[in-house]
Amino acid sequence: MEEQAKQEALRQAVLNKHTKVCICKVVSRAAIKKAIADGAKSFEDVKKATGAGTGSCKGTRCKHTIEELLKEYK
Repeated sequence: MEEQAKQEALRQAVLNKHTKVCICKVVSRAAIKKAIADGAKSFEDVKKATGAGTGSCKGTRCKHTIEELLKEYK
């Protein structure tokens, strides 16, 4: 079971690094999670910390995903 947990943690780390939440500014899921872990409490906080939501779509593509990640940390 421990090996399975390690594999899942590794899989999540790879997904976080390579999954782009904000495609306009190429901001990864890992960068969003780090901003939240560092104290970002809202979409605006994440936007300031990472630049996500400041691209050509102004957050219409990524805002929902960022808000879902924020909920996970509450």
